[in-house]
Amino acid sequence: MIDNLIWQQNSSEPNNRENLDAIAQWWSNLSGKEITWQQRLIPASGDLQDIGWQPQKFDEKFVVHTPQLRGITIYWRHDQTTDERNITPSKLQLNLTKQQLDVFPQSQSQVIIRISLPETVYQKLNLLNPQIAATLKDNGGMILFRDETQKLEVKVTLDQAKLNQLLDRLTSTDK
Repeated sequence: MIDNLIWQQNSSEPNNRENLDAIAQWWSNLSGKEITWQQRLIPASGDLQDIGWQPQKFDEKFVVHTPQLRGITIYWRHDQTTDERNITPSKLQLNLTKQQLDVFPQSQSQVIIRISLPETVYQKLNLLNPQIAATLKDNGGMILFRDETQKLEVKVTLDQAKLNQLLDRLTSTDK
């Protein structure tokens, strides 16, 4: 699977049009979802790895409405306003794994905008001395944790590779 889709204006890359279509589809699928909008200056070195994407006070989180691509221009409505906004990019780069779209505006060549879905926040459970049951099979195993006081039961199914990884970590001597 391809992780990064890149569209660039006036590119002769054979997948340029298909990448733009895929990016347009991703963008339109964000309708009604909360996004994070970050804008940064591109360093003088031009190395995008030098950009700090840690949250800053002027970053925005908002629900995006009617996101669409018309031609090469990105359109959307902010949840706080009815005004339609737009940016015409010279380049778009979509990281499918991280669900991040980097927009390089035509009008501001020294700026990059990152649009992303907020990071996944995992629900955490703390089980103190739970009851444990386990079964092993040829192709993996299952572990069951039960906490009577909290009335919680957690079932973990592992394939053989993950089971081996767990066993390696449990028997590792460098703790």
